Amino acid sequence: MRQLSCWLLLHLIVVALSARAASAWSWRAQAEVLNASELDAGFHLLYELKPQEARAQFAVWQGAHPEDAMGSASEAASYLFEECYRQGVLTSEYFFDNKRFLGKIAIQPDKQIRDAFFAADLRAQSLARLRLETDPDDVNALFAMTISVGMQADYASLIEKHQLESLAMIREADGFAKRLLAINPDADDAYLTLGAANYIIGSLPALKRFFLHFKGISGDKRVGLQQLEIAATRGRYLRPFAKILLAMAALREKKTSVARVQLMDLVAEFPQNPLFARELAKLDASPDAAVAP
Repeated sequence: MRQLSCWLLLHLIVVALSARAASAWSWRAQAEVLNASELDAGFHLLYELKPQEARAQFAVWQGAHPEDAMGSASEAASYLFEECYRQGVLTSEYFFDNKRFLGKIAIQPDKQIRDAFFAADLRAQSLARLRLETDPDDVNALFAMTISVGMQADYASLIEKHQLESLAMIREADGFAKRLLAINPDADDAYLTLGAANYIIGSLPALKRFFLHFKGISGDKRVGLQQLEIAATRGRYLRPFAKILLAMAALREKKTSVARVQLMDLVAEFPQNPLFARELAKLDASPDAAVAP
């Protein structure tokens, strides 16, 4: 269960963001989103594995929008994405190894990244909750809560091994994602949270899924793949992250043609990211890669 929360990120990226274009927004809010060049630039740099440069862009956004939770949520996502990359989470070897993917192998965290992540993530939640107290349907705040709670669940499960605590956070993040989509069905980045949860829970052994069902937690791999595909196709900030997760899940399901398309897209869009190029090269070099599922 530890990777379920990591997919809710990043959160990275938890997370993990074009939900802000909801029709319920005011014209002013819509204009801010359309001109959110710092967030676009920051996430592009993050997917090129340049987290420090990405955080510089997010800091510019935060300075111009001090009451907006998205700046802090994006900063938190950068730290979590950086740690996931450092730990090798976003690789085919990781996804094919059930002991690592679904098990409890310990991970040694970077203390500096940990402290910075929690500071940014909790700041994002505080700002978002303040907005929701005034307007429970504020789509910007709902989206910030979706990714920030998801990323916190990720750290609890992936790094700290607090599995039960993580499950409670996962349910909370799911709740914010569903509220967001009820207000704005076009908030496609939110499907990353839902798709990751469905796929990971649906991948667990039947006995574990049986007990989780009594706790109100269920998952479906097929639905999860469909939801990840929505985020990978129509998402904004989290679209590349959804693509790599969809590619890794597709490889687990022996859908090599789906994985190849996603990886080729990522290599073309982010040529400076060695992770995407390596995964595509491994797929091309595999004897099974030439056989479509």
